[in-house]
Amino acid sequence: MTGSMDVDVAVIGAGVVGLACAMELSRTRQVAVIERHGRVGMETSSHNSGVIHAGIYYPTGSLKHTLCLEGNALLYAWAEAHGVAARRLGKLIIAVDDGELAALDAVQRQAKANGVPGMSMVPGAARLRKIEPAVRCVAALYSSTTGVVDQMQLVASFAAAVEAAGGWIALKHEVVGVERVAGGFSLQMTGPDDAGTAVRARTLVNSAGLGAPTVASMLGYPLDGSGASPPMRQTVNKGRYYDIVTPAKARALRHLVYPVPEHASGGLGVHVTIDAGGGVHLGPDTEWLEEGAALDYRADDTRRADFLAAARRYLPWLEDEDIAPGQVGYRPKLQRPGGPIADFLIWHDRGYVHLGGIESPGMTASLAIARRVAALL
Repeated sequence: MTGSMDVDVAVIGAGVVGLACAMELSRTRQVAVIERHGRVGMETSSHNSGVIHAGIYYPTGSLKHTLCLEGNALLYAWAEAHGVAARRLGKLIIAVDDGELAALDAVQRQAKANGVPGMSMVPGAARLRKIEPAVRCVAALYSSTTGVVDQMQLVASFAAAVEAAGGWIALKHEVVGVERVAGGFSLQMTGPDDAGTAVRARTLVNSAGLGAPTVASMLGYPLDGSGASPPMRQTVNKGRYYDIVTPAKARALRHLVYPVPEHASGGLGVHVTIDAGGGVHLGPDTEWLEEGAALDYRADDTRRADFLAAARRYLPWLEDEDIAPGQVGYRPKLQRPGGPIADFLIWHDRGYVHLGGIESPGMTASLAIARRVAALL
């Protein structure tokens, strides 16, 4: 992409949420998506478990709750209609011992308050052993609408829909400046040959994920908020995965398995996920990073003992040689370390839409977020 052009909407970030927004907006507008990487979905979208969440844990009435619930149904329907691999595996939320029964009851109450369909307590130890014999627990809550999707197939399907509607996706273009101009916004970028280029857009959607605060700063918004704008500063939480690599042991697991949640740590505890291709994973764990810390997506083996200890609480047969380091991902969070769950930030100001803290369940909610953004604009 060279020179200058005018579009109705510029979307910064070709992750799953940015592309969903671009797809929804391209129904009626000319859209350009700006992405600094050479492929779509290369950051948060591709470095997660691929879980389609049900909307269980989030505060009732929050955006995470309502958009996840709406997005769950939309995502399954989209996947079926567009040949995207998705599996309704179901999820067991477990109490490993009697001391966790109260926490499991709290999860059940939250799911009921949130109107999550397909939730039920598994009655009795015999039924538990039949459903998931490889897991040690005393009780479990079953979610039938939880599943998994192939993240990269999903992202590619959204990108194809944007382009089919006449939208542009400019890869290897990094936004280095944004300013308000008469009638909209001017975005300055560097391209793959380091040449500068500019795009003028009537409206702007900031779906830059981990980089969303940087874009907001370019427009002069104070990241800690003001009377006119909400706080936009994000923290970054690292999550590592380990893979279960012994085939017979991986095949022993039939459902996603989650311990009762650890909200203050920034995650849901080390849990079992089964991806759309059948691979079985443990994780992610949680590690808060200092502001400005470098992000390294290479797998590392520093948490092996911690993962084994966490997983063996309910998978006692797991041995050291059964696991290997898996992928690494980073969560863009508005939550502070040790603090309560923070909601998504979807904020509109004079043609600018800021998407902040779009962590889990952002992928599940992506189509619902896109509808919300389109309504704001």
